[in-house]
Amino acid sequence: KSEDLQKLVILKHQNGDYPTKNFRDLNGILSLTTIKRWCGMIDETGSINLRYSPGRPRTARTKDAINKVKKKLQENKVSSRKLALELHISRTSARRILQDDLGCRPYKYLVEPALIQEHKEKRKTFANWIRTNFRKQETVKILFSGEKMFDIDGVYNTQNDRIWAVMVWLGVCSKCVFPLVIFDEGTVDHARYIEEVLPVALKYGNHVFGNDWAFQHDGAKPHIHQLTQQWCHDNFPGFIDKDHWLPNSPDLNPLDYCI
Repeated sequence: KSEDLQKLVILKHQNGDYPTKNFRDLNGILSLTTIKRWCGMIDETGSINLRYSPGRPRTARTKDAINKVKKKLQENKVSSRKLALELHISRTSARRILQDDLGCRPYKYLVEPALIQEHKEKRKTFANWIRTNFRKQETVKILFSGEKMFDIDGVYNTQNDRIWAVMVWLGVCSKCVFPLVIFDEGTVDHARYIEEVLPVALKYGNHVFGNDWAFQHDGAKPHIHQLTQQWCHDNFPGFIDKDHWLPNSPDLNPLDYCI
């Protein structure tokens, strides 16, 4: 812990503040257990001594166990459950090795969209169109965009529950992530999309790339509306219109497959 935090806890303890008050005042920066332990040190020695770990020595997250997990990662994808069974440690210890010691993060497998033959043919056409109309250096000047619904709880019963949620638009390019556009009320139709989103995309796209870039959005109804398409053709330096962007293609937009 930083010396500033230690000095602050010492000062507050000497002023008569109880550990629970210190915990509330620090807004959870330190756990209540840590604050109580520090206050005990202050009472005994007048200072906070962190040269020695107060806990028991490691028995699961040893260097040998960490090296074994690292080797498993290099060989194949692994799960914390399988690692725990193979190394005879708890699943919690396996997760701590993966996250804290090796800096890994868990990701969920996503089911790829089923592609029919028509989609495959359109992909070939799209690839040829891109190669014909975009030089290699121009492909990094595409502004990708998309909307997503964010709910408050995150976990709910899709059959019965009703959720509080907000729609958010985001744009991203090879150089930066654009400011969010948050739709606080109502649904997003073509008129609202034209009024609230497209000017933001135009402003920041021009700021980043000048007058040499292209705008992309998917086939959502507000996007493919005639007035939306016309606005994009009239205002953006370049535009991937509804006749060229592919259906069932989240793997082509970094907002879908990455961010």
